[in-house]
Amino acid sequence: MTREQIESILKTSGSKQEKDGTYALSEGSNVTFHIAHDGASVSVQKIEAVKFDGELVYAKSPKQTVAVVITDVFAIGVDGVAGVPARRPAGFL
Repeated sequence: MTREQIESILKTSGSKQEKDGTYALSEGSNVTFHIAHDGASVSVQKIEAVKFDGELVYAKSPKQTVAVVITDVFAIGVDGVAGVPARRPAGFL
């Protein structure tokens, strides 16, 4: 993906850009980055804030901050949009 594509998805999901350039998702919303490089893939879930720095994107979740090359992000999942919390089926946290 490109920075512009990721920014468009973040804006559509109801995130707000702060003064330092960080995109903060609204309460109850989060995104999942699906990342792949040289045949290996990983998903980073429950991302609450995203910041760009050159060719890197920093994805902050409650437990960690991950830095990846923007072009390694190939898909983004959105949970909860514009203040509407993500649906959690009974029995799942």
